[in-house]
Amino acid sequence: MKTDDLVAILSANAEPVDRRLVVRTVCIALAAGTVAALGIMLVGLGVRTDLMTARALIFLLLKLAFPVGIVGVASIYLTRLARPGGERRTSSILVAMPFLAIVLLAAISLAFAPSSYWDKMIIGDQWLECLLSIPIIAIVPFAITIWAVRRAAPTDLARTGAFAGLIAGGVSAMAYALHCMDDSLPFVAVWYGGTIALCTFAGAILGPRLLRW
Repeated sequence: MKTDDLVAILSANAEPVDRRLVVRTVCIALAAGTVAALGIMLVGLGVRTDLMTARALIFLLLKLAFPVGIVGVASIYLTRLARPGGERRTSSILVAMPFLAIVLLAAISLAFAPSSYWDKMIIGDQWLECLLSIPIIAIVPFAITIWAVRRAAPTDLARTGAFAGLIAGGVSAMAYALHCMDDSLPFVAVWYGGTIALCTFAGAILGPRLLRW
């Protein structure tokens, strides 16, 4: 059989590629991971008791803005990384912006507070619970995100795993914020930011193993 004949046979029934399939898959995984994280938080921890007060709602929105920004930007990048060679078109600079913003706001908050309050603002009452809860809650969203990305064909497995971990950590932080009573921005910067970074590091380590073709 000649090469031209083989090419003609192989291309005879070719169907157009659905370019939105990866985006839909990641969005479905993100929605499923968010529902799972909320379910785990509700069963294991419960919602903070003062959530219906105006003060609690305002601080909740401030705390949610940080992980929501992370998840939004990271999801866009993950849809690119899920495709072969997508890492060549992906810069991680914008992902750092939510972290830089929360650190800046935390520094401003500390600057306007007496130094005697700094320990309380940074450590809070639930630092250990936060340190443990966000990575634990993130396990299920991470597994769902990895499953979704495996349906595509990423080539930079460590980086893709890192973004999957980043998204999982952000989703977990969103869920945990509904329970957490510590509302200071320094607390959010240190413990939310630190645990999300930890999830990102874990994703980079696990990515090459879990995403291998």
